[in-house]
Amino acid sequence: MRIGVIGAAGKIGQMRVATILAEPRTELAAVMDMTMEKAREFANGAPAFTDLDAFLAVPMDAVVISTPAFVREPICLAAFKAGLHVLSEKPLAPTLEASRRILAAAKAAGRHLGAGFNMRYYPAFSYVKDVIDSGQIGEIDHLRIYGAHDGLHHFAHDWEYRAEKSGGGAMWDVGIHMTDMARHLMGEITEVCGVATNRVWNVPGSEDNAMAIFRSPSGLAATYHATWTDWKGYMSAVEVYGTRGMVRGQYAPMENLLITMDKPGGAKRRVRKSYFDIKLREKLKSWKTTALKSFQDELSDFIGLVEGREGLRIADGHAALRAVEIATMVPESSRTGLPVKLENLGPMKV
Repeated sequence: MRIGVIGAAGKIGQMRVATILAEPRTELAAVMDMTMEKAREFANGAPAFTDLDAFLAVPMDAVVISTPAFVREPICLAAFKAGLHVLSEKPLAPTLEASRRILAAAKAAGRHLGAGFNMRYYPAFSYVKDVIDSGQIGEIDHLRIYGAHDGLHHFAHDWEYRAEKSGGGAMWDVGIHMTDMARHLMGEITEVCGVATNRVWNVPGSEDNAMAIFRSPSGLAATYHATWTDWKGYMSAVEVYGTRGMVRGQYAPMENLLITMDKPGGAKRRVRKSYFDIKLREKLKSWKTTALKSFQDELSDFIGLVEGREGLRIADGHAALRAVEIATMVPESSRTGLPVKLENLGPMKV
């Protein structure tokens, strides 16, 4: 599969390029960035461009879009018009309307849209999904979801936190992965209610904290918190509670806890996973080693998505849209004091 990369010079774009080069089933067709100097630096010998039309004229099958959110819509629309499959970073776009237009373009073109929710592939969260699917903790009752860091000093550019460019605050940033994780683990989310606050960093339209309850059509519930004011630092975590136990996954550090019982309230058996190899690798090298492995697994699933394989963990266009819908509707629920109902999207069909 021939794949181009737009936004190749950024830290995520560089890893996307490296992933394509390392995958034997893919070839780096072309790269595009803001300046020719940057594009050529990370092209690894592939054609380099600053012009979108010239980039899209190169024969290729798919494009990875690793740009800031506020410029993604026209790129996605042009890629689908050119007949390409798209793997886009998240959030899909900074507004719900733009996200819906991107999804409509994918469907009209009959092309696949993958969303870069690569934390689905982090070992601690993959383990949680495997435990749920295996039935080890019985029937799922509820979830707790948390995505956090300690604020604006994490950002190098204002487009990462200003609502007109990013979409919003904590829910659009560290929380967007955990919004997707909730849907990935509990199934479709069709009702949200919550509270969004902005009393610390005071960025207009960008919430410091968002606390919500998600509900599925079957009545399954999740409590959710996305925050820019966890002074302990970065953490993403999920806990899933069933009738015969619970499982927790978190990063960073990468860890799992599994508790199983024969019956509710029965004798508990505990299993802990600490991932010493991952922690050591990150300490000696970088967190990017963990992210790179997740991008490799995600790219493999993206190839499978295009080939029509089922049972993949990659987030599709409906997952991308639902995450933006929820990030939009929680502040709306906070404003009105009312829950918001959402359509049952299910998997995206191409």
